[in-house]
Amino acid sequence: MAQSAAVEFRIDRRSGVATYLQIVQQTKQALRLGLLEPGDRLPTAREVVEATAINPNTVLKAYRELEREGLVEARRGLGTFVTRALGGAAAADDAPLRAELADWAGRARAAGLERDDVSALFAAVLDKTFEGDHTG
Repeated sequence: MAQSAAVEFRIDRRSGVATYLQIVQQTKQALRLGLLEPGDRLPTAREVVEATAINPNTVLKAYRELEREGLVEARRGLGTFVTRALGGAAAADDAPLRAELADWAGRARAAGLERDDVSALFAAVLDKTFEGDHTG
């Protein structure tokens, strides 16, 4: 029996990103990092609602989008399960990069940057790095 995944959705109501898309993005991130694997069960809509106080239809919309993309499947009466990983073995190979990024994030925080500042800075650097790359 597959166990329930240890993924907790964090909803940022100020981000300007639709709530259901935040769930989709966070699920994909967990897949890329290897935190979710095929066979893992996503939290039920009820569990997400209890943890985040969002509308159950929002959770279901996110799960339908993930299902449409072929990442999860709903099993009637059992829940929603991961069917495919993202990023493959890259998660294990990323350990040195992750350590460097964690070190950088720590320095940014020590320099007085807030979470949103760090996020904006990182997004700007990513945008510049992948400029013109429309693959992902």
